[in-house]
Amino acid sequence: MKRFFALACLVTTSWFAAQAQDWKPAGDKILTTWGEHLDPANPHPEYPRPQLERKDNWKNLNGLWKYTIVDKSVSEKPTSWEGDILVPFAIESALSGVGKEVGKDKALWYSRTISVPKAFRKGRALLHFGAVDWQCDVYVNGQHIGQHEGGFDPFSFDITDALKKGVDQEIVVRVWDPTSEGPQPRGKQINNPHGIWYTPVTGIWQTVWLENVPESYIVNTKHTPDVDQSLLHFAAEVEGAKVGDELLVEIYDGAQKIGEQQLALNQESALSVNNLTLWSPTNPKLYDLQIKLLRGKKVIDQVKSYFAMRKISMKKGSDGVQRMYLNDEFVFHYGPLDQGWWPDGLHTPPSDEALKFDVVKTKEMGFNMIRKHIKVEPARWYRHCDSLGILVWQDMPSGDLGGNIWDMQPGKISNGIHDKDRTPESEAIYKKEWKAIMDALHNFPSIVIWVPFNEAWGQFKTKEITEWTMNYDPSRLVNSASGGNFAFIGHILDIHNYPGAAMPDPNLFGDKFILALGEFGGLGLPVEGHTWQEKDNWGYQSFKNKEELTKRYQELVTDLNELIKRGLSAGVYTQTTDVEVETNGLMTYDRKIIKIPEAELKKMHEVLYNHVVE
Repeated sequence: MKRFFALACLVTTSWFAAQAQDWKPAGDKILTTWGEHLDPANPHPEYPRPQLERKDNWKNLNGLWKYTIVDKSVSEKPTSWEGDILVPFAIESALSGVGKEVGKDKALWYSRTISVPKAFRKGRALLHFGAVDWQCDVYVNGQHIGQHEGGFDPFSFDITDALKKGVDQEIVVRVWDPTSEGPQPRGKQINNPHGIWYTPVTGIWQTVWLENVPESYIVNTKHTPDVDQSLLHFAAEVEGAKVGDELLVEIYDGAQKIGEQQLALNQESALSVNNLTLWSPTNPKLYDLQIKLLRGKKVIDQVKSYFAMRKISMKKGSDGVQRMYLNDEFVFHYGPLDQGWWPDGLHTPPSDEALKFDVVKTKEMGFNMIRKHIKVEPARWYRHCDSLGILVWQDMPSGDLGGNIWDMQPGKISNGIHDKDRTPESEAIYKKEWKAIMDALHNFPSIVIWVPFNEAWGQFKTKEITEWTMNYDPSRLVNSASGGNFAFIGHILDIHNYPGAAMPDPNLFGDKFILALGEFGGLGLPVEGHTWQEKDNWGYQSFKNKEELTKRYQELVTDLNELIKRGLSAGVYTQTTDVEVETNGLMTYDRKIIKIPEAELKKMHEVLYNHVVE
């Protein structure tokens, strides 16, 4: 069977290599170095699911697919196709090779014939999508397999029963995405890009892949560290389990097994982690997991995962101000607002190397945190943060904007609606997708803060949503409304202030809330030859050269340091890179120019981490 599988892969690879010769990026926008050297026959070839690895029997389906755009009322598979699209890049992006917009009145259809080895007929065949924006219908050999709604969470379908005799199987995908004309979470996309709002992203934008699993298999795991008790709370979902089946969970510190426990199915268990080493930005210690599904002494299925032991909490200092603690020590959180956009791939980085590049550079600049702003990244991004030691504040992508006022002055009473009155459909979509995102990201230890709302964008039922988030994941802190309409709920009071450093008054709010500066800075410097457009670029405060920019940035860091002494727990600088017409990044949009050298930034930032709180 392995020989047959290898032969099928060889034939498929040869076909893609031939087709890829005609591919080229669409449009005339700037490209990253990775985009310039992209191999269209093999885009994003890495195993995409680092928290549940089962690498023996999987097949990457990225590459050239057929596409067409038709009226959304058409429900039948198209009879003709407009051309090729490079998956997993959204159709609006340069790296898709298409560069077209779709809109709410049209639907985007994909088609590809894949080779499924006979070995995949033993057990179940699962078709996985990392993310598709927004509503996705999947067909296999003409049979409707299922529908998924949500632009930022992974999903799968069991396609076993739809497979026909022979090797070749047809996959067809229909996508509808209203972008800013619908109530769904969309983040920074808008139909008319301008200012802080960017190009639409429609369709498949993360890896598509096929997996062969046994009839009984591990669907997912959930692990939560309990540092105080030296325990890892563990649970797993198993499909097709039989009476008497058990799980064997083994913990490894490198190559050394340091613990194991046999568990009954469908219940949470607590695993002891002895002589534990705590995870932190200065020591990002990870432990490995080997999880086996046992039927008697026979191993039916097995997967690999990993975890870290870390604790995030709030605690009041001797000055009466609440602060944020990591592993029971005060650690000031300082990092960039990270939009996660790319000039050539939009939501999708051109490669995994590019995906890691931003995290590596953030670390080299001396930051210990990233606020992932109004977007969810592919799972491998969080793995990079886990491995490199970056604290992550995870935003919920916003949607359904308008209809309420934005007033980020805490405690102010004014006329107008602060919490938007969303329709039942809109509320249901938000709640469903927020839960799905939290579930998908739960196992990544780098994530320490959930952020349900930003700047009142679509903000609704703040108290209810925040309380639900806190109860659903008590292992993390919740920043209910970053720079938004503060409702005196959650763990953090977070203001935005441009360009200078500022903080909520600790005398008014410090006894109940962690105080944070969720956005500031935005110092702009357009670099000729590295901008999205030649003119009309902007920053919150713009400069003519690197020297002016560096001098002003140093002033901001000095001011920020003084605020830490008064009780500030976190600062978020806008931003990691330029994005479209915004030129307030520490790097240009194409990542080719770093505006202030990494070593210089790191030296500036060192003073921010030297504060001791009693």
